[in-house]
Amino acid sequence: MRIANDHVAVITGGASGIGYGLAEALAARGVRLVVSDVREEGLTKARAALAEAGAEVTSVVADVSDESSVHALADRTMSAYGRVDLVCNNAGVVSPAAPLWEQTTATWELMIGVKVLGVVHGVRAFAPLLIERGTGHFLNTASSGGLAPLPDRTPYTTTMHAVVGLTETLDAELKRVAPTLGATVLCPGLVDTPLGRNSETLGAIHLPPGTPTSMRDIARSGSGILSPREVAEAALAAVEAGRVHVAPGGGVVERARARVEGLLADLEDGGR
Repeated sequence: MRIANDHVAVITGGASGIGYGLAEALAARGVRLVVSDVREEGLTKARAALAEAGAEVTSVVADVSDESSVHALADRTMSAYGRVDLVCNNAGVVSPAAPLWEQTTATWELMIGVKVLGVVHGVRAFAPLLIERGTGHFLNTASSGGLAPLPDRTPYTTTMHAVVGLTETLDAELKRVAPTLGATVLCPGLVDTPLGRNSETLGAIHLPPGTPTSMRDIARSGSGILSPREVAEAALAAVEAGRVHVAPGGGVVERARARVEGLLADLEDGGR
């Protein structure tokens, strides 16, 4: 899908991180924005900054784990602009660092509610609008954790794998309706975002005092860590190229290749 300056894009989790990077990149292309987040204070600041930079932006507080909240987001989008072209299901949280058997049921419910059902709700609310227009695209944010194992983050990894499979299937389903519809899944490596701090704010994790809250702080050096805007530009290039997968970041392709090669080797051995 070619992104044009008369288009409208919806971005969940848009108050910071990759979501805000997407908003900046789309605004630079002249796209009108509907930026949503569950954190009202952060959303207010993001809207003000985007508007000051010249963006046409509507902000909507929404909880993606609540289906009615996402349908209200769709209604607000249509009342504001009368159309939607790109839906970025980007909202997310991270799980605590612990092996699977120590992860709580509450963590699983939160991760599934935000990262899996959040995307499902976004598709259910907006797909009929895209189908009615006969054109449009979904950009679903997952992680490199959806392409390869990530020990001690099983709820996170599980939901990321789910978003990858969901998006692959969604793209095939949309293209059965019209070749001008589609979906892309974004699976970045290390990105300089406040995901840890935001996840603590939402009750997903607890960070002891002094714990680094950004990926740049957690990593030993800034090398290989992408900015949200860099990730956004890679994602939008993939959308325009009609690619189903995009995985910016150092080492992501290598980890995905190792997983696929291991999978194929197991399948081939089992078939002998």
